[in-house]
Amino acid sequence: MAALGWLTPRRRSATARSVLAGEASAEAARKTSQELEALDDLAAAAAPEAPAEPAEPEFPVVGDDKAAAFFDLDNTVMQGAAIFHFGRGLYKRKFFERQELARFAWQQAWFRLAGVEDPEHMQDARDSALSIVKGHRVAELMSIGEEIYDEYMAERIWPGTRALAQAHLDAGQKVWLVTAAPVETATIIARRLGLTGALGTVAESMDGIYTGKLVGEPLHGPAKAEAVRALASAEGLDLARCAAYSDSHNDIPMLSLVGHPYAINPDAKLRKHARERDWRLRDYRTGRKAAKVGIPAAAGVGALAGGTAAAIALHRRRH
Repeated sequence: MAALGWLTPRRRSATARSVLAGEASAEAARKTSQELEALDDLAAAAAPEAPAEPAEPEFPVVGDDKAAAFFDLDNTVMQGAAIFHFGRGLYKRKFFERQELARFAWQQAWFRLAGVEDPEHMQDARDSALSIVKGHRVAELMSIGEEIYDEYMAERIWPGTRALAQAHLDAGQKVWLVTAAPVETATIIARRLGLTGALGTVAESMDGIYTGKLVGEPLHGPAKAEAVRALASAEGLDLARCAAYSDSHNDIPMLSLVGHPYAINPDAKLRKHARERDWRLRDYRTGRKAAKVGIPAAAGVGALAGGTAAAIALHRRRH
């Protein structure tokens, strides 16, 4: 870890937590990617590969083993927030009471509308969410996550971004999801998409049971960049030859690390930033729907509050 003595105690602590979260996520990602590779080998032997979607001709470079691709998840690979969809599944399985749903929905709405992270507010949200999963087994939530992927997530993968990921895979490069969602959830999605693995928020567990604490902090903003940097170092990658994809200005630190940054379905701040720096842009949304893709339009008010809250809870719980 770089020397942090010039920072104030509060900023030094926040930076240290980001580094810890990033390193923990990278360690978890490398472990799960080995498991995914074994599963992929079995699947390849059992069934033929589906035809690959078209790749961009100029990039990625085939055979560059020092390059990899890092994809944000929410609104980049998947329409909406993975944790929203995961939360809907948890609520359906009675993981939450209505009072808890209302509290989490308010916390998430505040975060999205304000666009900033007030430390005390975010700490309260994390503590509330973590308390819900404390005592649950990791294996239990992994099993539920598999079911929820089929119920809510599979049909919401953006075909355009999926094609970009496939282009990297076809070029012989590794492809990682990088998300603030729980690393277990992210790993399920990565495996279902045939990707290498996932970097996500790491929740502490002992003997396979969640303790209700995080390792570091949620993998968000600067923590994502730290995770990518740690993974690249461990994998022997050259970040100048790597690519990163995201929809959010919060991921500018991660995008700025690599030589090939892409803004996918970008928010206004990221679009402006990308244009100023001549980054590549891709938008797979249609019309004004592009500005609202975070919450399913078909969801009623009750489902919206319940789904968002539940998702947030589980999301921040491993946060």
